[in-house]
Amino acid sequence: MRYAIPLVVLMISVAPVARAADVAAGRAIFDTTCGNCHSLRVGVNEVGPSLWHVIGRPAASVPGYMYSNAMKRMDTNWTKEALNAYLAEPRADVHGAEMFFKGLPNARDRANIIAYLQSQQ
Repeated sequence: MRYAIPLVVLMISVAPVARAADVAAGRAIFDTTCGNCHSLRVGVNEVGPSLWHVIGRPAASVPGYMYSNAMKRMDTNWTKEALNAYLAEPRADVHGAEMFFKGLPNARDRANIIAYLQSQQ
């Protein structure tokens, strides 16, 4: 019984680390899923706008990119929470969005991509 309390404390302290987002996994998902249409370079717009410094940036604010009217009407910044909702199902989150991507249903994949995007800031 004297080992029960330290074991519980260890399990509680390790649990958040085990659930932390994985930047390397996020990069792999980005490269195969997002990188087909988006760049992470400043001012390099492709099919989609550059995602350089996207976290914290106002929606529809990349110079030189032609956003849909739905995106232009968004009055928000791309927080981690906003990106998570959008990446889950873009067309449901922003009605009228023209992004071809259907979304990432796996919350872990979304967290990993967001961690990767944040690491690129």
